[in-house]
Amino acid sequence: MSSTACASYFQSVGRPLLAGRFVPLVALLAALLASPITSAQSMPLVVVEDRGGTSALPYYEALNLQPRSSGATRLPVTISPVPVKPATEADMLPVRSSKLTPGTVVRRVIEAPGLQPFFLVGDDDASHAWLHHHAASLQERGAVGLVVNVETMAGLTGLRERAPGLLLAPVAADDLAGRLGIQHYPVLITRTGIEQ
Repeated sequence: MSSTACASYFQSVGRPLLAGRFVPLVALLAALLASPITSAQSMPLVVVEDRGGTSALPYYEALNLQPRSSGATRLPVTISPVPVKPATEADMLPVRSSKLTPGTVVRRVIEAPGLQPFFLVGDDDASHAWLHHHAASLQERGAVGLVVNVETMAGLTGLRERAPGLLLAPVAADDLAGRLGIQHYPVLITRTGIEQ
């Protein structure tokens, strides 16, 4: 819609096309900002649809749009940078997975070709013992650990000390547990099976 048609419409009717719809209002505003508004009434207005509603004219008047002159220069807009504090692992804690608890996992076969082995543990006695016992095997397989229940940075550090060389990341895993159909950890998931 040309700026002339917009101006004519506002002067004659006082409400935008498709009143009450956001997208046409944005398009109308973009058209108003794209070119200067003139008061020429020569082009007839074609109303495609009018669903009534409240006039949006007061919102446009509040913008106080002024016609642009060809030689006008725009003032540069300066945006102050927002200070960003780098996130740390401690900011991610505590991690809680309410659908997962320490317990016994029944071994079952799955088919997930190409899946990198990973395991789920928590900051509890069963996970500590499991990690200590399986650390070498997990490292040989290149398994990555997801710590699904841990409250503090000290707890996460304690797990890492029991399995040096393994990557352990704090991650809430309720969605993952639902997809895999598991309720307990510690557990190892490979491309061929789920086991403890």
